[in-house]
Amino acid sequence: MRRVTVLGAVMVAVSVSGAESMLTTEMAKRAVVSWGDPARLQRVLAKARRGEAITVGVIGGSITQGARASKPELNYGSLVAEWWRKAFPGLQVTFRNAGIGATGSNLGAHRVQPHLLDDHPDLVVVEYAVNDSPELLSAETIEGLVRQLLKAPNSPAVMMLFTMHRSGGNAQDWHGRVGAHYGLPMVSFRDAAWPEIEAGRMKWEDVEGDEVHPNDAGHRLCADLVTHVIEAVRASLPADTALAPVPPIPAPLHTDLFEHTRMHNATSLKAVRQEGWTELAGAPFGPGWCSDTPGSVLEFDVPGRAFTVIFHRIKRDMGRVAASVDGGPATSLDAWFNADWGGYSAPGVLPRCETPGPHRLRLELLPERAPESKGHRFEIQAILAAGVE
Repeated sequence: MRRVTVLGAVMVAVSVSGAESMLTTEMAKRAVVSWGDPARLQRVLAKARRGEAITVGVIGGSITQGARASKPELNYGSLVAEWWRKAFPGLQVTFRNAGIGATGSNLGAHRVQPHLLDDHPDLVVVEYAVNDSPELLSAETIEGLVRQLLKAPNSPAVMMLFTMHRSGGNAQDWHGRVGAHYGLPMVSFRDAAWPEIEAGRMKWEDVEGDEVHPNDAGHRLCADLVTHVIEAVRASLPADTALAPVPPIPAPLHTDLFEHTRMHNATSLKAVRQEGWTELAGAPFGPGWCSDTPGSVLEFDVPGRAFTVIFHRIKRDMGRVAASVDGGPATSLDAWFNADWGGYSAPGVLPRCETPGPHRLRLELLPERAPESKGHRFEIQAILAAGVE
């Protein structure tokens, strides 16, 4: 089992492999944004104490997916799952990683059911503080994700993990308000490591593999921050008969719009008009739609109040689409961008509607394109709908 000792100001967590944590007592103190309400964590711990199998889940972007970890078992989610196995020898622990690179909580709120909740996780760690922008929309989408997790029938414990990019920034302030509203335990990799980096006691390269992704030591630190909270709850875990009840879920802080979501692909959503668009096989969320011909039109009737077009954005010969709702002003979506690290699933957020519809979504491939592009290729991977009744 893992041993935790305190040596002066340094808390050293040693795994069976002998790897040492970088977490100090001061870093741990700073990192706990909120201890939250422990009732849900207590119930997971009590379940593990009884020897009942548990499922640990994580959802987020490329950090959660495991970018820059040298092996899958060294990403922070895998390490958190391994903590449970070591803390409760013989316990059956299933790990579900729902991280997808370069995606935010908007897509997360629309895919959490099939990608994670269908596996009935007992504990979920949410990590979107880097990929989400520090703005109201991110608070709304993270709230929708959190509400779906908390309302799952098995009442899973939910924690938030806040990472950072090289400037030290993230969406922690916006996400933290949502987490505080729902009484979630929250830990901040940024708050733990950034003051050490600014003071010169730690180098960026000690914990990060590039501009944003933790290296093995950084993933270990993220995991240790999460398990630090779990260990503290375990230390005062009451008997099963004295467990506190799971608190009721409060009314929304911002909105419950993104609690009621659907993610559509070419299988679940049929076009009412399809000219010049063909099925896109091999898309990450099931079959999508693609076209190379300017003037191609695609129209759908979709229930909901808030819509997002998920499309492939990459430095290739890509085009632009004009997307509109109910004949309103068009939003231009550009599938070309100036980066060499590959493509990603980009969100095209459209204007919201007052009623749940259905509403007519229209997408037209434009003759205009980025000056650097020599083609008009456009690939739609999914249509997201929120506020679905």
